[in-house]
Amino acid sequence: MPTRSTTKAVACLASCALITSLTAAIANSEPPRVISPQDRTFLEDLERRSVLYFWVESDPATGLVLDRANADGGRANGPSRDIASLAATGFGLTAICIGAEHGWIPRDQAQKRVRATLEFLASKAYQEHGWFFHWMDVSTGDRKWDSEMSSIDTSFLLAGVMTAAQYFSNDSGISKLAKQIYDRVDFAWMLGGDPHLLSHGWVRGKGFLKYKWDAYSELPLLYLLAIGSSTHPISPDSWYAWERPIYSYGPNHFISGGPLFTHQYSQAWVDFRARRDRGFVDFFQNSATATHANQLYCRNLAEMFPLSFGPDIWGITASDSPKGYKIYGEIQQTEAVDGTVAPCAAGGSLMFTPDISIAALRAIRDRFQDRVYRPYGFIDAFNPAQNWFDTDVIGIDVGITLLSAENLLTGNVWRWFMANPTVPRAMDLVGLVGRQNSGVPSPPKAKPLRSRSLPTPPLTPASAPAKGTRSPAPARPRGTAPASADPAARY
Repeated sequence: MPTRSTTKAVACLASCALITSLTAAIANSEPPRVISPQDRTFLEDLERRSVLYFWVESDPATGLVLDRANADGGRANGPSRDIASLAATGFGLTAICIGAEHGWIPRDQAQKRVRATLEFLASKAYQEHGWFFHWMDVSTGDRKWDSEMSSIDTSFLLAGVMTAAQYFSNDSGISKLAKQIYDRVDFAWMLGGDPHLLSHGWVRGKGFLKYKWDAYSELPLLYLLAIGSSTHPISPDSWYAWERPIYSYGPNHFISGGPLFTHQYSQAWVDFRARRDRGFVDFFQNSATATHANQLYCRNLAEMFPLSFGPDIWGITASDSPKGYKIYGEIQQTEAVDGTVAPCAAGGSLMFTPDISIAALRAIRDRFQDRVYRPYGFIDAFNPAQNWFDTDVIGIDVGITLLSAENLLTGNVWRWFMANPTVPRAMDLVGLVGRQNSGVPSPPKAKPLRSRSLPTPPLTPASAPAKGTRSPAPARPRGTAPASADPAARY
């Protein structure tokens, strides 16, 4: 007689198998990804502008990157003026490598900046068991906004540290500092007593935050870094401890749990192409499917917001809005939909869906021109119906667009990051195996291991990414197609 848990697991595996077959069919029907010379020129210009943000809007002594800045350059107005973001600093270290590779930053200057950043993180920045503050003063590293030692944001920082270590692998000082920063991160401690699930963070005098990374979100990188650690690893079983809610929207069936950025951040560094885990999940194709759902959702909103959305213009994710920072859900009203468009939604998915993402970014630029496309690339968001065009850019949104574009055009970020043996080893440990006849080569087998991981933020008054928790079936905005979510399951 099957138990309830057995039945649930079988049902979930069947659902995931359905997703696999449906997304594989979509993938096999897509035309080859050929980037035209015109599109390549456009994307390289966008990348160059994005790199400029990370080079200029960071402190040369600490290497910390401002959370946000004015779209025309210079500090943002208001409380974010001197606030550095840990996650943006991880994107920034990677951006410096991209800039050096393209010749936009002299290599010796890039190397010097990376070394200074790692020296600050290794010996001067405050850390607890290897974890860093979510928000810091850009010039001193002092804690800001009562922020926690953030697990997810530390993971994004670590990704940048490890990417830079591989790009500047001829610099033994950088390699040694990167290893020191990664190896001291105590992932087992961040479990907070749980056998498998990592905490969102820790606050001195209060202890671990009550939230766990317990459902699909931007968490894959964090868990892979933790499982692959050579000094403080957690169990490979942790990979299968978090829930995978299955959503359906039109013809799109995918695992989700939050805004579109949750499908993008980990994969800016981790190359999931041609791999599936023991739950039969192809995370790369899952993110492509989620992106198509986001596009369809916006198209279904076009009648309600004709000035915002159209055949090519789409994109909803966590972003600025006319009324402050909002967590616009993927296909649900986490925040009430108001016609705000975030270019980083399409930009962060360039590596998954170049056809619809390039078309969206070009249409946004061509239609709104310098109201949206400025010295650092696209402004964070705009709302034509309310005649509102953001005056700021946000580091993490500039960063995900930059890294996604570079992966599409060259695969460089994937190649540099995956050259660290840590994550490939973790992928092997959790059973993320290569698919046969996929047409995409699997990453090389891991060698003995070295470096690791980083954390994310709970929601704060500024531009913190949304917490990736399990969501109910998405609400149905007026005039849009209904969406549904099957119960989440753990394997």
